[in-house]
Amino acid sequence: MTDLKMGQISRRDFIKLSSGSTVALLLGFSINRCESRTQIDEFSFEPNIYVRIGSDDTITIVMPRSEMGQKVYTALPMILAEELEADWNKVRVVQGDFNPVFGSQTTGGSASIRTHYNRLREAGATARMMLVLAAATKWGTPPDNCYASEGYVHLKGTRKKLSYGSLAALAENVEIPEQVILKDPKDFKIIGRSIKSLDTAYKVDGSLDFGYDLTLPGMLTAVIKRIPTFDGSVVDYDDSKTMEVPGVEAVVQVSSGVAVVAKDTWSAIQGRKALDVTFDGGPSAHLNSTDIREKMLNALKHSGEVLRNDGNINVAQKKANKSLELLFEVPYLDHAPQEPNNCTAHFYDGLCEIWAPTQNPGASFEAAKSITSFEDSKIILHTLRMGGAFGRRLAADYTVDAVELARHFSDPVKVVRTREEDIQHGTYRPATVHLLKAGIGENNEALYWKHTVSGPQVGWHGTITGGAPDLAYAIPNVNVDVVMSPFPVPTGPFRSVAHTQNGFVNECGIDALARLAGQDPYAYRRELLRDSPRHIGVLDLVAEKSGWGKDLEPGHARGIAVHYSFRSYCAMVAEISQEKSGKFRVHRMTAAIDCGQVINPDGVWAQVEGGIVMGLTAALHGKITLENGRVLQSNFHNYPILRMDEMPVIDIHIIKSEEPPTGVGEPPVPPTPPALINAIAALTGEYITRLPING
Repeated sequence: MTDLKMGQISRRDFIKLSSGSTVALLLGFSINRCESRTQIDEFSFEPNIYVRIGSDDTITIVMPRSEMGQKVYTALPMILAEELEADWNKVRVVQGDFNPVFGSQTTGGSASIRTHYNRLREAGATARMMLVLAAATKWGTPPDNCYASEGYVHLKGTRKKLSYGSLAALAENVEIPEQVILKDPKDFKIIGRSIKSLDTAYKVDGSLDFGYDLTLPGMLTAVIKRIPTFDGSVVDYDDSKTMEVPGVEAVVQVSSGVAVVAKDTWSAIQGRKALDVTFDGGPSAHLNSTDIREKMLNALKHSGEVLRNDGNINVAQKKANKSLELLFEVPYLDHAPQEPNNCTAHFYDGLCEIWAPTQNPGASFEAAKSITSFEDSKIILHTLRMGGAFGRRLAADYTVDAVELARHFSDPVKVVRTREEDIQHGTYRPATVHLLKAGIGENNEALYWKHTVSGPQVGWHGTITGGAPDLAYAIPNVNVDVVMSPFPVPTGPFRSVAHTQNGFVNECGIDALARLAGQDPYAYRRELLRDSPRHIGVLDLVAEKSGWGKDLEPGHARGIAVHYSFRSYCAMVAEISQEKSGKFRVHRMTAAIDCGQVINPDGVWAQVEGGIVMGLTAALHGKITLENGRVLQSNFHNYPILRMDEMPVIDIHIIKSEEPPTGVGEPPVPPTPPALINAIAALTGEYITRLPING
């Protein structure tokens, strides 16, 4: 049984010492409201922070990371349950709240499974070994005479068995083993199976609560009339008409604008409409997309910071028999998750309790700590389910809104955003421009590659250069540099971060180089990747499954791309045609991915599908533009995502591997746009180097 309905027991209500450990485990887990404290006290065996086994045989696995549609709510428990030899039908999952004992709880970089694979295996194996020791003690036999399987410990050579629940109390007093024995992967029973998401039924019947659904006794709801420009400020406001709106309780100025607090969302929104606020636009009040583009283009004329410098570019350029020069441009993009940002906070008894749909509980915790100056023990942070995120919820601005506002009230306050607010006040994937120069020698061999990235000044290079200096192709002369310019536009991680830009440049560039050499783009890539067998593995598989080289319908063409990101390898083939209107239609996307040991194939397929949709959305439609310091797009009518009638057939293939598991959520995104662009080039002879295609 798996119960995922959202309710909370504060961590202050459940503080327990782990058996055999001197470390206090502040559990603070989310649990169904219908469960009583009596039921909670039945959890009698807790070998570590990740798992608890009740006397009723229920196995509760605590989720250390955030679930936002990427299916870790199922995959991570599968890892622990495998080593525990659990009966999967008796596994339930609860969301772990913010707790330093977990270490980093940031969910990003396609790292959840990769970073928890060994940790959760060891947690499950530890519990299994302690249960076996408990059974051996009860039977008065050496542990080697016992084995665990599907929720029971069995005595070899007999029909005797003891359920985990019946051993729970005894196992609690067993000494934690110093060395953990893990299963041989060939004996896996759960890992590698396609298991449907544990929360699917709750999503379908609507009983699964997301952050927007949270209700608390006496809760107020707030919306904010936000400062429309990036570095503007509030000059003055008149709330006289707002306070006349039925249901409105108060108007409060916060750092992001002026908030209207009401008994319900509708009243708050109506009150905001009546609110009169005077803003100062600040230094960026006249900023527009044209100015940003020109500044980035001009920056290309200057020397940048060198990120890679192999061979001698200057000499190679002189020796080249043929060369090409391409200018690539990609715009700012918004994450546009289906659930707009929101957060709830409550101040009482000297505490600050927060309910945040967040990928980064640590950032929200630190934001609350900075605002309140409270001690750590006085801040309680619950991680809620999210209706999408894609990197947007790594920021903590929504938590800042709630904490700043709630400290003025004795009741809980939930701050919500409309779709328009969410799109116009985001943290955007940076816009960048790229100058690529490449050439081939007398024998059509790839001779040199010079890639200059120009983009916004950001906190770390990875947001605009990831994947650029890591070109895997065997080209003897490679130079990659970056030049950055300051802009006030807030930027943040996007699904696959800079790989969305640099994968586009790398794979369109290498495709153009292949055509310059008069060679097949697949064969040309394969030769240049001769030292990277895992690149070749996905490239060969996607070529085979897509029918590369075979005849197509008249007017159709294929394009190919391969990219390494987040320790995984992913290749794509797009099949397209051009309609009479001039627009391009994507008929089929064939994908191959090598992400090491696969935990749940069903989850991998879903993530690859989602990555393709996001990649096609970015290539065909995605664009955030600025005018007078403001974002012009406001909803899906002018910031469209891929529609159902645009959705291609998707054919996904997974490389079977015994390598450690790696990322899945982000690697499918980077090769998707270049596969599409390369198919267009195969059809028309021209490379589109400025995205979006339909923008």
